[in-house]
Amino acid sequence: MHRYPRWPIHLALLATSFVMLVPFYWVLKTSVSGENIFNYPPNIIPRDPHLFYYVDVWYAIPFARYFLNSIIVSAITIAANIVFNAMAGYALTRGFRGKNLVLMLFLSCMMVPFQATIIPAYLITGKLGLLDSYLGLALPQFSTIICIFVFKASFDAVPKSLIDAAKIDGLSEWRIIWKVMMPLAKSAMATNVILSFIWSWNNFLWPLIMTRSADMQTLPLGLARFLSYQEDTTGALYAFCIMVLAPGILLFLLAQKEFIQGLTSGATKG
Repeated sequence: MHRYPRWPIHLALLATSFVMLVPFYWVLKTSVSGENIFNYPPNIIPRDPHLFYYVDVWYAIPFARYFLNSIIVSAITIAANIVFNAMAGYALTRGFRGKNLVLMLFLSCMMVPFQATIIPAYLITGKLGLLDSYLGLALPQFSTIICIFVFKASFDAVPKSLIDAAKIDGLSEWRIIWKVMMPLAKSAMATNVILSFIWSWNNFLWPLIMTRSADMQTLPLGLARFLSYQEDTTGALYAFCIMVLAPGILLFLLAQKEFIQGLTSGATKG
């Protein structure tokens, strides 16, 4: 079998990676230099870099409070997604009457945008007395259909004989999920953690509608508040973006291998 050289593929991937990383570098450069983004010709290396804009962001608004709120809401969202999505994903691997109808219902619900359901979500949250609370901020994102299918694909790859052996040993369905299936679905868990964190971390519309006090606002709302306070926001705005992007990028880098495995776990079975 004829083997083609790999270096053209590696060169193309390297060039693509460079092009994709340029915007991130430009944001980082501007955050420490504060130069006008419309300057021509642009400076590749920042001139007189300093961290003044990061300090400006930290003290101009209660950044620490917004950061803590985002962390708490994201932690609640991640925990709920792992629990509910794992149970739903396992249920979809079992045979029951109306399973195909449930799958079609899930797929059809994926086409409904959140903006179309935000009014009933707000009314339900209000009836539960969860407005302006951490639990209320995380409630609409307790489960996502995409993450349910990620768990389903991972559970489908587990041999049925292993589940039968667990039942013979006397394990209930609940213990099968948490003692047998979940340890084998670490990639699906990592995918759920990353996706639910990013969606919760970047959510703007729902916190804007249901928060009443400034102490409950999250980072996206803090960014809007910061822009309303500052006039010249070039450097500070990019510094704010770096401080918001850093946790998500760090989480992805720590779990990128499991994340990719979780997205491709349904490609092979057994």
